[in-house]
Amino acid sequence: MKTFLHILKRTLVIFISLFAGAMLNGALINVSNQIIPPPAGFDLKTAEGLQAAMPHMGPEHFLFPFLAHALGTLLSALLITRFLKSQQFVFSIMAGILFLLGGVSMVVMLPETPIWFVLVDLLGAYIPMAYLGNKIARRS
Repeated sequence: MKTFLHILKRTLVIFISLFAGAMLNGALINVSNQIIPPPAGFDLKTAEGLQAAMPHMGPEHFLFPFLAHALGTLLSALLITRFLKSQQFVFSIMAGILFLLGGVSMVVMLPETPIWFVLVDLLGAYIPMAYLGNKIARRS
């Protein structure tokens, strides 16, 4: 019974941590258009509209997507490390890998995404942020 409760607690911590990171990601994406307006005449609420707008976007339009991906992953890793008793590093990196898979799916869905952003995002927003989140939480 004790093992079952341990597994249940671990599963809940991981699920809630991933959910919190995903919610932060979504919140940052949602406010991004209010802070940095999209190119005129494009609706970024659909994948088609977003893809059509890609060639008209400047680097400033990619700031919030990067922050959303990086900070969502960071938050998940922080929470996992803070609330798990063991294997925090492994599960933090696994969270980073799950968010990375989401980033890869974004690249597949939006092939017009500039290659510089794809590289910065996939190489900098997921695994490094999971590692950093784990290290920050371990120090506090």
